[in-house]
Amino acid sequence: MGRNGFNEGHINNTRYIGYAESGRVNWVQNYARIHDTAHRKDWEELCTSKGNGMILRSIKTDFKFPMSWPDRVSVYHKLRSAPNTATDSFMLDVLILSERHQRAAARCIEDIVVYDYRQGQKTSLPSFMLEQFSKTWEAQEEAKRANGSKALELMERVRRLEKESWDREGAVEDRGGC
Repeated sequence: MGRNGFNEGHINNTRYIGYAESGRVNWVQNYARIHDTAHRKDWEELCTSKGNGMILRSIKTDFKFPMSWPDRVSVYHKLRSAPNTATDSFMLDVLILSERHQRAAARCIEDIVVYDYRQGQKTSLPSFMLEQFSKTWEAQEEAKRANGSKALELMERVRRLEKESWDREGAVEDRGGC
């Protein structure tokens, strides 16, 4: 097997899990750099074993097609459910997008536990995480509402076009000539 999980152009499936994990670290670091700079150190610490950290409890991956080298990926994460004060874990939906093919190469579900390395046990989401995850959840839900209505509108426009063209009384299918 060649470097980075490549074998004769094929990208080994284990690399997808690495893509998801790297993407999650970048996702958390964006909170530190952009969304919650007041807790930058706390966010950065989540990616270490110094204090509270994140441990991948499980990951489920659905492969959509076999990527091959050369290709680049973009990895997108979103919260699967609203956070709450009683939780010591959270789940993320992950999309791994092939840049070359401009389509999903894999979808993952990550189950992440917050772990207190000092105490040696799971711990609930720290308040700074809970606050930011709540904001993120609300932003996701708002985007879903806004984009969902746009998608419904687009589907209705397509349906009207279908009815005006081929899905009408007397329409004849053009099978072309050979």
